[in-house]
Amino acid sequence: MDQYKGSDVDKYRCFMSGEGEKNTTWKLGVLPNFDVVNKLFEEGRTKIWPPGSLEEQVQNLVKTWEMELFHKMKPQDFKTVDVTKLTVSVNGRKPLTREDVAKMGGGYNMFLQTSLPENVRVYNPSEETVDTAHKLFTTTFPRGFAVEILQVYSGPPVIAYKFRHWGYMEGPFKGHPPSGELVEMFGVSTMELDENFKVVKVEFFFDRGELLAGLTKGAGAGDSITGGGSSTCPFN
Repeated sequence: MDQYKGSDVDKYRCFMSGEGEKNTTWKLGVLPNFDVVNKLFEEGRTKIWPPGSLEEQVQNLVKTWEMELFHKMKPQDFKTVDVTKLTVSVNGRKPLTREDVAKMGGGYNMFLQTSLPENVRVYNPSEETVDTAHKLFTTTFPRGFAVEILQVYSGPPVIAYKFRHWGYMEGPFKGHPPSGELVEMFGVSTMELDENFKVVKVEFFFDRGELLAGLTKGAGAGDSITGGGSSTCPFN
């Protein structure tokens, strides 16, 4: 896993520069900048892993995969995964291919799948698109939604780890005003890697309600747990 040591433009994320990225198509047309969320990460992390350790490499792999998921437009530009084999499942649901994720509206909708009746959904994936979800969460978390690895239970080829995501609600969410408070969630995940250390299978287990509860503490304008509101997202 030596390839997961960061890059010359970001010390936590790989495959962002160099010859291999000269033809990469970026979502916003330019190379993404993670300085703000990196500062949030460094100020709020609870673990500092030794350089070169398995934990650091897994953390960089997760950050790099999320970067590619949300910022690279073409499957041939992905370096962390084998896009011809990759499947992702959330909380035991059906494994999804990259095409499946695109059809359901992107990464935010994939992570926030729910079986709740539509009239009680605070966030309704069926009403969101890639663009509306991205705008919603980047507005709610203007400094980003940082991730750290808390523990690695096993190394490759099947990596099992515990993670923490966090950010500060400094923007509105579905009619709920900014609280300025810390919002965090915890979970576990497994990643299966092939002989080239590319991800071919990912499974996530976490409570989406832990995230949404932190975003709906304040009184919402025209939105409630029972009334549901619709939007006209950041996991990295």
